Amino acid sequence: MDADRARELLAGERERIEQAMAGVGSEDAAVLAEQQSEPGDRDSEDLYQSEFDQGLAEDLGEQLAALDRAEMRLAAGTYGLSVDSGEPIPDERLEVLPTAERTVQEQEGRGGS
Repeated sequence: MDADRARELLAGERERIEQAMAGVGSEDAAVLAEQQSEPGDRDSEDLYQSEFDQGLAEDLGEQLAALDRAEMRLAAGTYGLSVDSGEPIPDERLEVLPTAERTVQEQEGRGGS
């Protein structure tokens, strides 16, 4: 994959992740939830939302770490190569998942996407 296209994809991914992180636990979401809640449901909904936000924040943190690793590979000249085998990762996969670290076959062998 062309390095300029890779930078563009990774920049877009960073923007998506940062926007999602900014939305986790935002006041707008809390106000909307409060307006839609029934009096007896507030405590259980607050607990659910808190746990949901925590899980989402952890997932976004993992995505951000994967993005950082992808940017390091780009700087090192190894972006687009599997971290396990060194085999090229198809451009089509990188277009969909710019932070891909492995080929589809290698990832499936690990039990992931």
